[in-house]
Amino acid sequence: MMKVIRDDKRPIWQQLLDQAIHNITRGIWAPGELLIPSRELAQIIGVSRSTIQIVYEELLSRGYTVTSRRGGTRVSNWKQVTVTESTKEITAGGPIPPSLPLLNSAVDQLHDWFRGKEDREVDIDFSPHEPYLDGQFQKNWRQSLLHASAAMDLSNWAYGNPCGFTPLREQIQRYLSLERGIHIQTNQILLTSGAQHSIDLIAQSLLSDGDTVSVEDPGFPAAWMAMKYRRMNVVPVPVDEYGLVVERIHPQSKLIFVTPSHQCAVGVVMSEPRRQQLLHKAAQEQFWIIEDDYDSEFRYRGEPLPTLISQASNNTLYLMSFSKMIAPGIRISAIVGSVEAIAQLARVQELTYRHLPIMDQLTLTHFIKNGHFMRHMRRVRNVYRRRHEAMTKAIMASGLGERFTLSGVETGLHMLLEAEESYDEETVTKLALQKGIRVYPLGPYCLESKRKGWVLGFAKVDEVSIEQGIHRLAELVL
Repeated sequence: MMKVIRDDKRPIWQQLLDQAIHNITRGIWAPGELLIPSRELAQIIGVSRSTIQIVYEELLSRGYTVTSRRGGTRVSNWKQVTVTESTKEITAGGPIPPSLPLLNSAVDQLHDWFRGKEDREVDIDFSPHEPYLDGQFQKNWRQSLLHASAAMDLSNWAYGNPCGFTPLREQIQRYLSLERGIHIQTNQILLTSGAQHSIDLIAQSLLSDGDTVSVEDPGFPAAWMAMKYRRMNVVPVPVDEYGLVVERIHPQSKLIFVTPSHQCAVGVVMSEPRRQQLLHKAAQEQFWIIEDDYDSEFRYRGEPLPTLISQASNNTLYLMSFSKMIAPGIRISAIVGSVEAIAQLARVQELTYRHLPIMDQLTLTHFIKNGHFMRHMRRVRNVYRRRHEAMTKAIMASGLGERFTLSGVETGLHMLLEAEESYDEETVTKLALQKGIRVYPLGPYCLESKRKGWVLGFAKVDEVSIEQGIHRLAELVL
C-alpha cells in the first residue's frame, strides 16, 4: 500500500506516483490488476481525491495503466524486463560513440595551432588570434544590446531568413561598398557564425566528396581542417614574398582558399600580378576562389588593396568576420558571392542550421547603424598602429631583425619572424614559455612546407610588454 512520507520534500502526488510506478515495474501490481477507485484510495491514504486523480492520470499518460468506462483502471499488460548481471553492464554503459579519428586529430591540431601544446598562464602572450578590447567597446556593446532588447518586435522571435537578419545585411552591404569597394545587393550576403562555419557551409553546398581544393602553405589551419573533415582532397600550394604561387595550383582544383590582403601566416600582401593571374586562371578553369579578407582593415602603408571579388564576382566567395574587427565572442561573419551561390548556401543553411541567434544580429545592427562600429575601428586602428610600430622597433633594436627575416609588416595584427629551415623553432618556443612568453611557431600553419619561425601577434599586448617580451625572446636565441 502507498503512503505519504511527511518529511519528504517531494510533492505528495509525486511521492504516490513514484510508489505506484515502483509497484507496477516490480510486479507487485500484476498486469490486468484493477486499481482501487480514486475516492476510496484517497480515504485510505488520507489525501484529497484530486491528488489521487493526478496520480492516476499520470500513470495513464505514461502507459502504465489502461482504462475503460465499465472496467475501471487496470495495470497495463506490459512486459517486464528481467535484469541480469549481463544486462546490467549493457544498460549501465549505453551506446559507445564512434572514435572519429579524423575529427579528433583535427581538433587536436586546431588546439595546438591556437594555443600551443602547453596551455599555461604566461606574462606576455603574442597571440595572433585575438583583437584588442577595452571598456569603451563593452559600454557601447551593452548600450546596443539594451536598445535592441527594448526595441525588438515580437515578429523578430519567429523563424528568420536563413541568409540572416535583413537590416544587418543592409548595414554590411553599406560598409563593404564604402570601405572595400564591393558593390552588391543584400541577396548576395549570407550570415554565418564564424569563418570556420563559412568554410564548412561552402564545402557542403558547392563541393562534392573527394573534390580537390588548394590551400596556401603555410596557411590558415582551420580552413584545411574543416575541408578535410568534409572529405575533400586538400592540396598545399607554396607561398613566397608575392603571395600564393599560382603556377603551383593543382590542375584538378575545384576551389582555392587564399588570404590575399594579409597572408596567413607569412603576412605578405598578394601582388597585383599574382591577383590577376589567379583571377584569369579561375575564369579559365572554372574553380571557386574563397577570398578570406581578414586583417585588410588594418593596413599601415596606404589604403587597403582592392578585393578579388570586386574584380571577379562570379568566381569569388568573399569572407568577412567581426571576430578580428570587433570580438571573437560575437560569432557573426558573412559570405558574399553571386546570387546563385548564396541561394545554394542559404538552402543548406536552412536545412542544417536554420539561422543565427536573433539577439546577436539585432545588437550588431544597432552597433553599426549608430556609429559605434566605425568609431571602434578608428580607435583600435590607432592602438594597432602604435603597437605595430613598437613591435617593429623592438625586433630591430633587439637584434632579432638581423638574425631572422621579418615579414608581414604592412598590414594586419601579426608579423612573421622567419628562421632558416634547419632551425629548431619548437625548442625556442618551449624555452620562451618557461620564461613567461608565449610565441606561436610557424609549424602548425604548415601542411608540407618546412619553413620555420614564429607568428607574433601584437593586438592584445601593450607597448611596454611588447618591448619586454621581444627582448626576453632575443636573450634566448641570440
